[in-house]
Amino acid sequence: MEVSAVAEEIGKNLYRGTEDNWDELVLNSDQLVVVDFWAEWCMPCRMLSPVFEEVAAEYDGRAKFVKLNTDENRGVAMRYGIMSIPTIGFFYRGEPIDGLVGAVPRSVLTSKIDSVLKRVSSQE
Repeated sequence: MEVSAVAEEIGKNLYRGTEDNWDELVLNSDQLVVVDFWAEWCMPCRMLSPVFEEVAAEYDGRAKFVKLNTDENRGVAMRYGIMSIPTIGFFYRGEPIDGLVGAVPRSVLTSKIDSVLKRVSSQE
């Protein structure tokens, strides 16, 4: 599915999420969307960021990856009850279906993505 010019691609298969493009990028997506809820001042978020970017490129075509700065997009963060960052949210067909909290290791992130992909593919 093509993503419009409103959605800024910041890496391979990685988009900058905002209040303005949230519906397009996440809620209206026809594939699994993995969202990194983060903030600039958050050191664990900074530790997770390069891992998230690498994994996004590896899962191109299987899931879409979005980074959403919670300080700049408080409305979205509040809507989903994001209380701790980093939080990784998994969305499918507009609904939050799973998540991880904290700067998890790469192996934990990829294992969770694989598990969620398996679950959503059985729903298709």
